[in-house]
Amino acid sequence: MAIAPLRRGLPIDTPRERPPSPRQVARWITTAPSRRGLFAAEALGRLLEHCPELDRTHNLVRQFAAMLDTRDATTLPDWLTNLAASGLPALTGLVNAIREDQPAVVQGITTAFNSGVNEGRITDLKLQKRIMAGRAGVPLLRQRVILMAHLRRRYP
Repeated sequence: MAIAPLRRGLPIDTPRERPPSPRQVARWITTAPSRRGLFAAEALGRLLEHCPELDRTHNLVRQFAAMLDTRDATTLPDWLTNLAASGLPALTGLVNAIREDQPAVVQGITTAFNSGVNEGRITDLKLQKRIMAGRAGVPLLRQRVILMAHLRRRYP
């Protein structure tokens, strides 16, 4: 079947590019434009040309990222209004959730403090507990958690 078109003198189809996965597109959208690779930037540009809903989503995400980068929440109410008016049903629920706890969101945007380090340590502890699956006692778990914390300090 692959050789038959060649025998008939028909032109060979050019191989098509594999469509990106939703996870890959989400990564491209959430990555800062200055940190995207050339391939990712070109592929995202082609994708945004063909899908206006995704283009609106991209613009809204970049606006929120700008708020986070500058730690300025003064544009949050306008952004929420734009988000609600975007007509994207998946993001309408996000508007309602943010509005329910807007003071906490403003605090999270404007302060430099976060619990990221603590969340990382908790994740490491849970990972070690799952790996060991109850086969060892507390001393070994303690030793492995300390070793992991030491390695994280050396290789951020």
